[in-house]
This record gives sequence, structure tokens and C-alpha cells, in this order.
Amino acid sequence: MDVTVAAGFLRFFGDLPDPRGRNKIHQLDDMIVIAVMAVICGADGWAEVAMFGRCKQKWFATFLWLPDGIPSHDTFSRVFALLAPDEFEKCFKAWMSALVELTGGKLIAIDGKSIRRSFAHAWDKSGMAHMVSAFVSQGGNRLVFGQVAVQDKSNEITAIPKLLELMDLKGAVVTIDAIGTQREIVAKIVKEGGDYVLPVKDNQPALRQKVEAALNEAALGGIDGLNVGTFEQTQENHGRRETRRVWLIDDVSCLGKQLLDLWPGLRGGSLAMVQRQRQDLGDMTGKTTTERHYYISSLKGSDAAATERMAQYIRGHWSVENNLHWQLDVSFAEDQRRIRLGHGAENFSRLCRIALNLLKRETSIKIGIKGKRLNAGWDHDYLLRLIAG
Repeated sequence: MDVTVAAGFLRFFGDLPDPRGRNKIHQLDDMIVIAVMAVICGADGWAEVAMFGRCKQKWFATFLWLPDGIPSHDTFSRVFALLAPDEFEKCFKAWMSALVELTGGKLIAIDGKSIRRSFAHAWDKSGMAHMVSAFVSQGGNRLVFGQVAVQDKSNEITAIPKLLELMDLKGAVVTIDAIGTQREIVAKIVKEGGDYVLPVKDNQPALRQKVEAALNEAALGGIDGLNVGTFEQTQENHGRRETRRVWLIDDVSCLGKQLLDLWPGLRGGSLAMVQRQRQDLGDMTGKTTTERHYYISSLKGSDAAATERMAQYIRGHWSVENNLHWQLDVSFAEDQRRIRLGHGAENFSRLCRIALNLLKRETSIKIGIKGKRLNAGWDHDYLLRLIAG
């Protein structure tokens, strides 16, 4: 195999256990390279992956083994349906660990996403694949660092600890949706040397009541002897002006000893509130809506720098839904994909995240993901450079 490919990401996938027996005529390494390159160039299913391989068979033969040519789409489907997702994820994690260091306050945003057409029958959507992923910011980009499949969204609570186990959290800051605001999850983050910024909603009613009361009073003008950090940012986009105000306090004694004992790391941490005010500039009435969100954090400090960092962490988590999930749906048509056999949906989703990471890391051309995918399909040298990255 060509050293350019072997020296890139594939060296982290070389030990992936082959789920087939002895009577196999296609190399698993070859199939992974073809599948990743096909997805990078726009393939949305196994039939397209196989067609991509056949169209470029002469080129692939210059650096892959291909002992019996290009596998059929049925072979791709069967092998990736059998491929152990946990083993695939271990290889994926090893690759990402070589690319991204989590230290220095780097944000890890954990969020879930359903693959909406991965169910077997229209009358029974219980088999729909639901992926919980960890996203890490690097150089202005957000890369998928880890991924775990669960049966449905309600099972995210059990998946999040498994995902945290895949990462070295020391020095990192973890953000999760309100479903992840659980004492066991907080304890695991703190034990592993990380910090957290987590929303407080109705799933923790006693905590929410205390946090909301303290921060609403702080926003009204402060509390005697209490340091309150503030930060404000305004953006105009798509005919709408949004103003975000953040209040931060690091005296958490208002929560009381009982709550502080229940939540590891919070006693020396802080409480935050974000107020989002949206004004519709295209509406002559200037309609304005206001909403408030409340957070607990193990991060200490309420000065100007700490408050701005808190605003960035919270904003950074929101960008997962608006940026990465949108890209997976629009650029990779994830919600339209109808792969249902075995682990096929989960493993194809992982191929898409590998492709997205490779495309985001490559910065030699300044165009969007769609343009990069087109360029990869046209330019073999560029495609090799992507996968060797």
C-alpha cells in the first residue's frame, strides 16, 4: 500500500478487527479507504460507494491491494453491518487523540442527533439510530472527537458516561444539554480532571429554583457584597438582531449546603444566566422576544475575563446544533439515508464524521464543505492529501 495513505489516518484503523471469517476475498483496509474516499466525494449509500470504487478502480489499484477488484455494494453493506461499532470507535478516538489535545480549557460539547430515516418500518420507528457525539473546537473548526449510539434520545444519560470514558478530560471544559445535568455525570467529569458548564432546567427542580432566584436578583442590580460579572454581545443576521447578556456569580452559598454537597465541583464554582433578546428587523412592529437560560459550572471567577469565557463556552455549545448537525443533514444528507442492516447506519454515520473532520482540517483551499467535496472528486492529489492528513 502507498505510504502516503498508510502514513495518514489509516494507520489508526489498521488493527480494526475484521468481522468476517477466513474465506474473505476483499481486504478490510481497502474497503475502509474506498468507503471514506467515496463519502468525502459525495456517496450517500453503499451502492454509491461501490460505484465510486468501480469508476476509479485503475487509480485505486495503484495504492490498494484489491486482490479481487472492487467489492460489490452488498459486500460493503454486509461488512459494515457486521463491523463492531465499539472497535471502530476506539480506532476513531485514537485518530482524533493524535490530532486534538483537550487541555488548556478546550471546549468539549456533547450533543445527540437522530438519523431520522434509519428505522426499518414506517409504522415502527423504535429502531431509529440515535447518535451521541462529542465535538471539540480546534483552529476555529469543530471536529467530531467521539461517538456512541443509543436506542433513543431517552438513553442519552447512559451513553454520555461511555463517551466521557473515551476522552482525556484533564483541563477540558465539558458542555451538555440539560439531559446531561446529572450528579453522576458531573462527578465523572470532575474526577477525570475536567470542568463543566451545564444548563439547569425542570429535570432538576430544586436546583433550578435556587439558581434562578439568585441570578434573577443579581440581574436586577446585584446583591450587597456579591461580585457580579456581566458581558453583552449583539449580532445581526438573517433579518434579526440578537442581543445576548450574561450574568455570572461565583458565590454559590445561596444554594445551601445540601445542594452543594450533591453536586461535585459546584462548591468552588459559579452560576450563570444568559438572556437572549431577539428583534425581528423585517417586521414593522419590531417584535421582540426574550428568554433566559440558567447554568451551573465548576469554573471559578466572576471577573470580566471569566464572564466572557463563560459566554463563549455557552455560545460554543449552541453552535453544535447550528453548525455541525446542520452540515451532516445538508452536506451529507444524514436524515435522508435509509441504511438499516445491523450496525450499518451507525458505522456509515461514523464514516461521515471521519469525512467531515478531514474536510474541515484541510485549509489549503478557502471554500465550503460542498466545494471541497466536489474538488476531492475531481482532483486525485487533493483527495489523497485529505485522507493522508
